[in-house]
Amino acid sequence: MAKEFIRCQKWIEDALKHSGGTHETIDVFHAILEGRMQLWAGKDGCAVTELLVYPRKKVLHVFLAGGKMEQIIDFQRDAIEWAKQQGCTAMSIAGRMGWKKVLSKHGWKPKFLTLTNEF
Repeated sequence: MAKEFIRCQKWIEDALKHSGGTHETIDVFHAILEGRMQLWAGKDGCAVTELLVYPRKKVLHVFLAGGKMEQIIDFQRDAIEWAKQQGCTAMSIAGRMGWKKVLSKHGWKPKFLTLTNEF
């Protein structure tokens, strides 16, 4: 896992630049190492997911993704199958507005709007 993380580190760091400062690379590394997050590593990109457990629903959340868009989209099928095995009934992603255009072609729909007030 560490070898794959290092190989994907540039994509992870690039994605973290848009995360609002919630995590640094080492935080993501430890979360993956401890099993709190999952690394989906491909030849041309990667994604990092986490399981979100609500009182009445379990969701696989795409925390970050980087690399070639085709590679990231290719993770979707395997991620859905894995998520179902974990008891999830949905996937979610929070990210830049460009994700809406790309993911709408793959059945994703806007559900929430996230606003921040940095101080």
